[in-house]
Amino acid sequence: MAFNRMMSELDATRAKLALFTVIILLAVDTVNPIKIVMHVFPIVQPWHIASICVVVCLYIFISEMKELLYFAVKVFFHSILSIFFREVDVIGLDNIPKYGPVIFTGNHANQFIDGVTILATCQHKISYLVADKSWKRKVVGNIAWAMGAVPVKRAQDAASKGTGMITISRAAEVGSNSIVKGEGTKFLTEVGKGDKLRLSGTAAGLKIMNILSDSEVEIETTEDVSNVSEPISFDVLKRVDLSEVYAKVLDKLASGGCIGIFPEGGSHDRTDLLPLKVGVALIAYSALEKDDLNVPIVPVGLNYFRAHRFRGRAIVEYGRPTYISPSTLDAFKKGGAERREVCNELLMRIEEAMRSVLVTTPDFESLQMIYTARRLYQRKEPTTLKKQDLNRRFAEGYKELLLRAGGNPPKEWTDIQERLIAYQKELDELGIRDRHVRRLAHETYDIEEDAGDIVLREMKVPSQLLHLIVTFLLAMVPMLTLNLPVGFIARIYAEKRRKKALEASRVKIRAHDVMLSEKVILCIVLVPTLWIIYGFVFYFCTGLDGPSIALAVISLPLFSYYGIMTAEVGMINLRDIRPYFMRLFPKNRKRLAALPEIRQKLQADLRSFVKELGPSLGEIYFKKDLNWKELQLKKRMASATQVSSADDESHEKEE
Repeated sequence: MAFNRMMSELDATRAKLALFTVIILLAVDTVNPIKIVMHVFPIVQPWHIASICVVVCLYIFISEMKELLYFAVKVFFHSILSIFFREVDVIGLDNIPKYGPVIFTGNHANQFIDGVTILATCQHKISYLVADKSWKRKVVGNIAWAMGAVPVKRAQDAASKGTGMITISRAAEVGSNSIVKGEGTKFLTEVGKGDKLRLSGTAAGLKIMNILSDSEVEIETTEDVSNVSEPISFDVLKRVDLSEVYAKVLDKLASGGCIGIFPEGGSHDRTDLLPLKVGVALIAYSALEKDDLNVPIVPVGLNYFRAHRFRGRAIVEYGRPTYISPSTLDAFKKGGAERREVCNELLMRIEEAMRSVLVTTPDFESLQMIYTARRLYQRKEPTTLKKQDLNRRFAEGYKELLLRAGGNPPKEWTDIQERLIAYQKELDELGIRDRHVRRLAHETYDIEEDAGDIVLREMKVPSQLLHLIVTFLLAMVPMLTLNLPVGFIARIYAEKRRKKALEASRVKIRAHDVMLSEKVILCIVLVPTLWIIYGFVFYFCTGLDGPSIALAVISLPLFSYYGIMTAEVGMINLRDIRPYFMRLFPKNRKRLAALPEIRQKLQADLRSFVKELGPSLGEIYFKKDLNWKELQLKKRMASATQVSSADDESHEKEE
């Protein structure tokens, strides 16, 4: 890691030296090589040299077009991330193999932004598997082509409403076929073998193994299949032939390329993973079977904070790679049930690896509570790596205790939970952050009904307000003329797309995952359009000459970026002085004055609670450096053992 950083710094130094050397050569005629050549050989004209250079540039561009396009897209999206995100932290880059093919598997929590984030934070050149529906969209499809993506047709994108209603009689064992019976159905004409049925309100597809009649089919029995006694409507997902896609992907891996896959199959805004699709396991096994390549499968955790908002924050965590056990290849080659078994086993290992780089909880309220608990528990501000580790310890410990309690936690636990939620709600209502409460704890003056003037004098609000006004004045011109018009339109457009996505989805909760992507896509189109419009305004409505207009138009991106950065400084200042403004009002002053004591008491009780129950969680509490991937495996093995024991007890009772 240090060596790579040193090499990148050395490359940057070389580039800077080369740039300034060229500037010196162009600025001083006596050392300008072009001027020297034309002086020695008078027959050579400037257009001769320029024509040769143009031809050479065209040849280089055509011969290296894909590489140059990918590099240009990567640089472009680096800029996009720096504009739309306040901070993007990267963890675990040393877990990525330096050479050879790699399969990257990421959670899909922010639609197109997910691929962009991995692209911009990883040194490898990645080709993504992109839904055919997205491939055909303007802008998105063009960018995907430039990145060397592979389009994939998805059954859910062409789902059709099935005729009639169905019920399901689940088979006793996984691997045997369950029976689907229909009322008013037309199975013989509407479905075929290999198609899938998707029950209304669910995302999982149930694979059809045999068609017995217009009103009866057999489906493969998996964990997603359960008894359905009440008739329910359904969709038909037609079987999609992916052999061509697999061939392209395997060729890329065989040539040393890297593939990016989002195994959940679609973007969503849930706080946990959706069931993974088997495609990534089939690709990995096929590469081993066909080309003898045991491709490392690297999990990527995309953890977003205020993901749908402008200037949010992201943590990208690369985990330890997963490899196929070569001894299972024979079972894969045999096909049938044995192939399904080894693919499902690999899929579970991939899921465990993905969970090792994420903070997953049952719902959004639980996730917010985890973050609040972590902020209160920590004794000093940790690094991003330590912060993620502590978040994950709280989340996994919370889920473990919830499982042990059987959905009925003890009173002391619910009390702590309610107090954490109430504390965070109080902060939200007052519009302040936890760090502001820590500052309030160090302020000493008498809180009285008429103490507004004391607050102003002690807190020095006028000087801070002056700084805020100056900051906003500096940002006003570029924000009003360049950023706000586009931002306003993008916000309306993103909300419209969010509602449309929510109506069409069966897994999204609020469809916030599509909003930032839609904003970025629209801005990619509108922002350059606005610059061009200003160029025409300068040309037709001012007396500026050509070079001045060109300089003004070229400067617009810099002014726009300057406006964003300055406005953000102003917003940070506004949030920091908000507690002081709130203290000008007696009612809020009392609420704010009470917060430090509430926080201190809650923090002490939380630490005491963790100290009491923590030892029962084992290595989550005691172990300093946790291998989260191994921990997820242990949890699965323990869960399987419990299920097996429960089944044995059930059989004994029946006997």
